[in-house]
Amino acid sequence: MSRRARRNHTPAFKAKVALAAVKGDRTVAQLAEQFDVHPNQVTTWKAQLESKAADAFGAGGAGTEQSAVDVKSLHAKIGELTLENDFLEGALTKAGLLSAKR
Repeated sequence: MSRRARRNHTPAFKAKVALAAVKGDRTVAQLAEQFDVHPNQVTTWKAQLESKAADAFGAGGAGTEQSAVDVKSLHAKIGELTLENDFLEGALTKAGLLSAKR
């Protein structure tokens, strides 16, 4: 018996399979055969969909806070890099390695 190469499924495909499982009009075995995946995988994706479904309708509390922190750190890094570039540009100009015209 030969092994099949490892497959990576897209999130859209996983959602499609999980939604079909949630509908309940077919058994897990039928869905696994239809979508050519293992029955355990269908069950796993269904459980993930059900556990994270509330996040789709949330007000964005945790996600917004996380992105705000990232934006602050990115702005700090931009300022740091700008300062370094200005310093190095001045040092290279004084050394004659960088012309005044760009």
